[in-house]
Amino acid sequence: MIKWTPKRIYGLAAFIIGIAFLLILLLGLNLRSSWRWEVFQTYVRGVLNPVSSIPTAVQIATEKNRTPIPVMPSTTITATRPAVTEIPVVVQTALPTPTSTPIPERVLLSSPGYEKQDINNCGPATLAMYLRYYGWQGDQFIISDLIKPIPQDRNVNVEELDHYVRNYAGWLQTIYRVGGDIELLKELIAAGFPVMIEEAFKFDESYWPNDDKWAGHYFLVTGYDDQLDAFLGQDSYYGADRWVDYDLLENQWQSFNYVYTIIYLPDQEETIKSILGEHWDRDANRQYALEKSRQETINTPENVYAWFNLGTNLVYFSEYREATLAFDRAREIGWPQRMLRYQFSPFMAYFHSLRNEDLMVLVDYALDRTPNSEEALLWKGWGKYRAGSKEEAIALFLQALEAHPGYEDATYAINYVNEN
Repeated sequence: MIKWTPKRIYGLAAFIIGIAFLLILLLGLNLRSSWRWEVFQTYVRGVLNPVSSIPTAVQIATEKNRTPIPVMPSTTITATRPAVTEIPVVVQTALPTPTSTPIPERVLLSSPGYEKQDINNCGPATLAMYLRYYGWQGDQFIISDLIKPIPQDRNVNVEELDHYVRNYAGWLQTIYRVGGDIELLKELIAAGFPVMIEEAFKFDESYWPNDDKWAGHYFLVTGYDDQLDAFLGQDSYYGADRWVDYDLLENQWQSFNYVYTIIYLPDQEETIKSILGEHWDRDANRQYALEKSRQETINTPENVYAWFNLGTNLVYFSEYREATLAFDRAREIGWPQRMLRYQFSPFMAYFHSLRNEDLMVLVDYALDRTPNSEEALLWKGWGKYRAGSKEEAIALFLQALEAHPGYEDATYAINYVNEN
């Protein structure tokens, strides 16, 4: 029998550390992110729990589902619109377009210092490049350490990037809006403003069996050329100064409701207001996006993103039942496997419509793909609370806080449930 003397224990420990170090070198692991280990875990999880299509609707929306709900677990700012009983069908008319003075056929802004993204870090990396355009000297990790302190957090929302600029780049102003289009991007660039958008993206490799490879991604648009029919942009994954066709960018942009972020100096605000026109007003902008998405469901009724955007825009106006009808249709068509990693308005719509079964089906689907999604954990907690399981709800809210330390919505949820 081996006698475990201190010398032997230290020797074994040194051997294990040495083997671990060699594995790190051989597998190319990054000590900050352990990327290869995460990929391995994700693939194994996909083998043990194979991905399936997004589940279709469980409950049918009824008048009972429209009972007012006392719990308001979201801090999202919403606006009021006249209530409707169903998703209206409108005649096909052209969407309004902003009027502007003629702009050049080609504008290329100065490219900021390029930043290659680290694991799950396209948002902070793209924002870092954007801020460098205005002379900022930091990098993506300064941003991510604050807004996503855990590297395995796979998503950074537009709101989180907006929060960073407002609170940690105070000499700059920022706004984000939805319902953008090609001409608006060109007009902003012609006026000297890069624009950050969120769009769809395809991975080069599969991360589980039958992976559709669809994901969300940020892209900083810094130029355009009408002769090429293409935008020039900075892509934290593919590289600097990348050309993307107008049509391709618009197609990929649709899946995120054509959201765009503009960062500018305070003395440039009047210029931004002039370019945006009615879109400077948040509610007017969202109303426009609502009508745009509704029109797209008519023009392309099998387009899953048109229906998803319609639901998202209805949620903004607290029209939850109508939103669930749009999301029901999107689920029938089938949305991408990772959709609920990035967008969470379906959770809110089904919760507030008292369609708790649908909510729980969707959060479980989301957590199968992204187990550490703080948003899915949060809304699963609200679903448990709705079902009367306060202890399970609080446990899930605590998991959400563990996944994203400082997550204000989870803190609010814990306080609310403890007090009610």
